[in-house]
Amino acid sequence: MRVSVSAIRMYDDPVLRQVAEPVKDFDRELRGLVKSLTATMRAGAGRAGLAASQIGVPLRVVVYDYDGKAGHLVNPRLELSPRRVKADEACLSAPGTWWPLERAYAATARGRDMFGKPVTVRALGVLARVLQHEADHLDGVLFSDHLPEEERERFLAAAGLPAT
Repeated sequence: MRVSVSAIRMYDDPVLRQVAEPVKDFDRELRGLVKSLTATMRAGAGRAGLAASQIGVPLRVVVYDYDGKAGHLVNPRLELSPRRVKADEACLSAPGTWWPLERAYAATARGRDMFGKPVTVRALGVLARVLQHEADHLDGVLFSDHLPEEERERFLAAAGLPAT
């Protein structure tokens, strides 16, 4: 099976505002999607995560690869620590624009792998941020949605995107 790299949908694409559907079939098609997501994520420098909705597939699937921890989660659910940290964050759907955002420092993500087996990922720091960012995409939430309105407008202007 040949794995292809997909185009990443840009920030103003309506598909990024859709709530992704849960995966029900753990089949060959799903395995192909995970492989394509992984190839797309790894196709460029600095890419640490990708959600299926970012390539136009409204299913609850994410991939990640940061600091030696790589994998995927199907139908992920996150439990977040109360400790919050502010750090720069970026999105492949708004390339070249980094913005400080507060997120939970630690996250435990539970879901399934592409074969339907249970998976638990415990993450701290940047990887926890990546998992939160990608899980947001599955709910139609963009990271700028977490910013206060004035900051969100500055982010959109810096990214060359229309104001909300």
